[in-house]
Amino acid sequence: MRKPAIRFVIFLGVISIIGIIALQVYFFQITFNNEERKLDQKIQVALWEVVEQIYALNQINYSGINPVVQVSSDYFVVNVNDFIDADVLEHYLVKTFEKQNIQLDFEYGIYDCQSEQMLYGNYVNLGQKENKPTKIELPKHEEFIYYFGIYFPWRKQYILGNINSIYILSGILVFVVLFLGYALVVILQQKRFSELQKDVVNNLTHEFKTPLSSIVLSTDVLSENEISKEPDRIKMYAAIIKTQANALLGHIEKVLGMSELENIGKLNKEIINLHEYLAQITEQEIWRTNNKNGNISVELKAKNYTICADEFHFTNMIINLIDNSFKYSDSSPQINIITDSDKNHLFLKIRDNGIGVDKKFHKKIFKKFFRIPTGNVHNVKGFGLGLSYVKDTVNRHHWKLKFESKLNNGSEFLIVIPLIDTDCD
Repeated sequence: MRKPAIRFVIFLGVISIIGIIALQVYFFQITFNNEERKLDQKIQVALWEVVEQIYALNQINYSGINPVVQVSSDYFVVNVNDFIDADVLEHYLVKTFEKQNIQLDFEYGIYDCQSEQMLYGNYVNLGQKENKPTKIELPKHEEFIYYFGIYFPWRKQYILGNINSIYILSGILVFVVLFLGYALVVILQQKRFSELQKDVVNNLTHEFKTPLSSIVLSTDVLSENEISKEPDRIKMYAAIIKTQANALLGHIEKVLGMSELENIGKLNKEIINLHEYLAQITEQEIWRTNNKNGNISVELKAKNYTICADEFHFTNMIINLIDNSFKYSDSSPQINIITDSDKNHLFLKIRDNGIGVDKKFHKKIFKKFFRIPTGNVHNVKGFGLGLSYVKDTVNRHHWKLKFESKLNNGSEFLIVIPLIDTDCD
């Protein structure tokens, strides 16, 4: 998929998600408002019935003025035009609310015109939940003389509990949003993998093309008739062919080693004398330091240096780290391999004086195919597999890997290896 198409799909996905969330909020608000309006109407009707019963009890004629005033969303005042007993009022309220199927807790207070105060009446539990009286100070109402106030502390929660259908719809919409979000993530990952694949193919082509070109050129020279008279040139071109063939073999082994590590079921661990092992590896790598006017040194300070490891993958891991130090050194690479130990662990450090790594790339360098961006400059060869292989090898051995580096100030890889007692089991 081309970049403009991917951007368009992502744009549509983001717009769809925003639209779905907006519709969800809109429908929720409409549903809540409808339930709120229905509840207010039921409360109004119930309070009207209570007033009618009080009027009948006190033999008061209806004046034509609406006796019920909704002061706020959860507070009503009701004009009764006469004194009212609290027990009688509570009885009427409970019976009427039960008749109207209003299972909502409430508190009420009766206004005392002599003290000009709202006297607290009672907290009535109709919701069959735990009593939680708020005992708030109910506000007075200046327009009435004989009235009571009624407060519904859990009104909002009651409405939310009655709109189960919106929760089902919300669940569906959340699922849709998550699916769209997942789809966008997959699209972005596929885009990234496509770019990585392109980079890897380009790198593979370049890495394989260079030694193959040298081999083809050398064989062309060796096929000349006059070359038989120049044995020194024959040896030189034969050496070139061998060197370039070994380079090809190294590239192939690196890719195959990564594939083998991913597919292997169990590591073939064995006891290894680390100090002797490092001496062998560094001896094989000395020629590379000499060719670049560098130096590779070993400081073997560990008192206990017997480890349990898969020899094949451990060797590739160490060579990858050394190779990484060579590739990212501008000139005269100085590579220092250090071992140390404490009571329970062996510490293996590989330190260099290379160009270092910016802190923002510290975690990314261990991802497969990742290479630090250098613009259009491609002076460092590789596939972006080396450090990923190192990380995977460490993880498969259940070791720990720590990395420290500063830009233009070298890098240090620290591998923490648990010491073994007797064998590799």
